[in-house]
Amino acid sequence: MNYDVVLTCAVTGAGETTGKSLHVPVTPKEIADAAIEAAKAGAAIAHIHARDPETGQGSRDPKLFKEIIDRVRDSDTDVVINITAGMGGDWVSDPSNPAMPGPGTDMIGPEDRLAHVKECLPEICSLDCGTLNFSDTDMIYISTPPALRKMATLAREWGVKPELEVFELGHIRFAKAMIAEGLIDGPPMFQLCLGIPWGAEQTVETMAAMKAQLPTDASWASFGIGRGQMPMMAAAVAMGGNVRVGLEDNIYLDRGVLATNAQLVTRAREIIERMGGRLVTPQQARNKLKLRGADC
Repeated sequence: MNYDVVLTCAVTGAGETTGKSLHVPVTPKEIADAAIEAAKAGAAIAHIHARDPETGQGSRDPKLFKEIIDRVRDSDTDVVINITAGMGGDWVSDPSNPAMPGPGTDMIGPEDRLAHVKECLPEICSLDCGTLNFSDTDMIYISTPPALRKMATLAREWGVKPELEVFELGHIRFAKAMIAEGLIDGPPMFQLCLGIPWGAEQTVETMAAMKAQLPTDASWASFGIGRGQMPMMAAAVAMGGNVRVGLEDNIYLDRGVLATNAQLVTRAREIIERMGGRLVTPQQARNKLKLRGADC
């Protein structure tokens, strides 16, 4: 059981959710406000994507990220900033010529994938530790070992802690290889991503199997998606982990009831407190996870 829980709120993501809920933030101001509201509700960390204000689609434009992060930092609310580095790895094969990229492909190199991280220098950035069939379409999310090693090296140089996002056991295996190679400063920080098609299933058994493969000194969190969000959150706390909730992963508070990010944080907080735990503050999270800005 984890009695001092670090809660991350993933406030918007890059998925096709904006047409399903008006609560999903789109503009830089909306995303920053959502992060601030989540922090006031108890989130220690805000996991941030940017979206194109005109289309609502996910964006990797450093200017959009900079506006979001500046708005959060200029507020009177403290929160640890965690920026996605998952954009720029989408390959969609052309149906008429599968050897060639088709519409929707967005493939860039490791330096470009981290351009917004270099611009904003958050405490944390995500690092998706492998390639994955990400849906039932012809889209593949590609993260190759050389690209990941380069991204880990750059993040380390900038003092940004990688959140090692793992979607299956092979991703944990490669993350441990990077740790052994000295590319990841200790203690390593893992996120067990459950329920994403077609990665690890969101079950307690899967979470336990993945946890068992982590380095002994690792800090870890986990999340589920859709209706699995709160059950997987509770399971992670019971198994000694930290947690993530938010509209990136689930847009409902109850069946048929659309949620806000702050409401999801509040619901998670209530469950954790009923389990006998508590949410830690942003500064306590920095200290616990050994982030930049931790108290010595």
